[in-house]
Amino acid sequence: MKPWYVYVIQSDEGFIYTGMTQSLSKRMDDHNSGRTYTTRRGTSWIIIYTETCQDSALARKREKYFKNTAGKEWLQRRGYLKAPE
Repeated sequence: MKPWYVYVIQSDEGFIYTGMTQSLSKRMDDHNSGRTYTTRRGTSWIIIYTETCQDSALARKREKYFKNTAGKEWLQRRGYLKAPE
């Protein structure tokens, strides 16, 4: 069974996006080519954090965590995200 990945990416403009996928390289191609509606406004997306999960249910749970305040603070404390100004 293929693993699932939870990822946090950031654009040159400073936008942040959190998602989950089974193919990081394909998903990054989608984000950087403008094929993903939610990330169209940003350019040059780079991965700032990834996590491997055993199944889609766990990946979804972790994705939701990183989208809420506690998850964003966790990423900030570890230096993945800058604190909001």
